[in-house]
Amino acid sequence: MLSKPRLRMDHLIAALLLFLMAAIAFINALSRYLFHFSFAATEEITINLFVWLTVIGSGIAFERGGQLGMVTLYNLFPNRVKKWVIVFSALMSAGLFVVVDLFMLQAIYDEILLFQATSPGLGVPVWIYYSGIPALSVFVFSGIYKNAAASLQHMESGPEE
Repeated sequence: MLSKPRLRMDHLIAALLLFLMAAIAFINALSRYLFHFSFAATEEITINLFVWLTVIGSGIAFERGGQLGMVTLYNLFPNRVKKWVIVFSALMSAGLFVVVDLFMLQAIYDEILLFQATSPGLGVPVWIYYSGIPALSVFVFSGIYKNAAASLQHMESGPEE
């Protein structure tokens, strides 16, 4: 009996962000056509939603093994080396996002305490836009872990060289 696919949070958030971006762009285009008036703040919103969507999409791509890799070189290694390459690659990928998160947390800290800058279109504090990156990178770390675990499990169940 087939199990019912469960609704995943990362897919739901990605779909919601994509829907919001499309709706905002459609409303802005409709406004320009009908009223000859454009909402300037829509660009600000859609750009920041696009950044958030990219972070979630990176997590989904990591999980599916869709990130760039050097498969030709990887395929030349024996299985015991491939296992180390998988672990090393996952650690390096996670390390990269740790660095990104640390820089973003520093930027958020600076914006809240020092600069207190606001966005040009809506006057929203920019740290709110920044905060989406470290918050949504949870999905990136999850995708990295799931892909590494699945790759290692696949190697354990596959034929040894």
